[in-house]
Amino acid sequence: MTRPIRIAPSILAADFARLGDEVRDVTTAGADWIHLDVMDGHFVPNISYGSDVIKALRKHSDAVFDCHLMITPADPFLEAFAKAGCDIITVHAEAGPHLHRSLQAIRGLGKKAGVSLNPATPESVLDYVMDDVDLILVMSVNPGFGGQKFIPAVVEKIRRIKAMIGDRPIDLEVDGGVTPDNAGLVSAAGANALVAGSAIYKGNGIDDYRRNIAAIRDAAEKAR
Repeated sequence: MTRPIRIAPSILAADFARLGDEVRDVTTAGADWIHLDVMDGHFVPNISYGSDVIKALRKHSDAVFDCHLMITPADPFLEAFAKAGCDIITVHAEAGPHLHRSLQAIRGLGKKAGVSLNPATPESVLDYVMDDVDLILVMSVNPGFGGQKFIPAVVEKIRRIKAMIGDRPIDLEVDGGVTPDNAGLVSAAGANALVAGSAIYKGNGIDDYRRNIAAIRDAAEKAR
């Protein structure tokens, strides 16, 4: 079954001085999900925000909160992010020794469980957890910073992971350097959830955000 295209603006590219407004505006502009990049300065060389900020943002949008944990260890913090209002919680395959346990813990909290793979991480790490995930997030840049250039080699990786998914009800997400110019490539390869930060949050407010979201969505839809 073909899963619907989901556009997930990353608030990492938003104006942090008016973050609640930015989340509300991008939801009004047509975002399906809000992508929340949580960085700890340890697993990745940057620090962003934590569960308290997400909890404060929850009242500003009824969109799916798609939380991407770039932290290690992740397990001690899963409950806090669940309570903050995250709908999907994604952990990195590289971030801890017991991926299966982490995914089970997320589902045990009543949330959808995701697993993320860095560009150099082979898809074989998914072999024993495919029945325990609701989302697979393929990084198309090395995590840690917004505004990086898309790594083209990831397109074939997306295609291979899509074949692994088969008919399972799993969303296949791509994150990093996504623009209208490459949205069609990743969609044709099998991705249905597209994260974009700089490509969506450029401009000034709802009208610009709406055009940016529509451009990415149109490119992805046409390539299917």
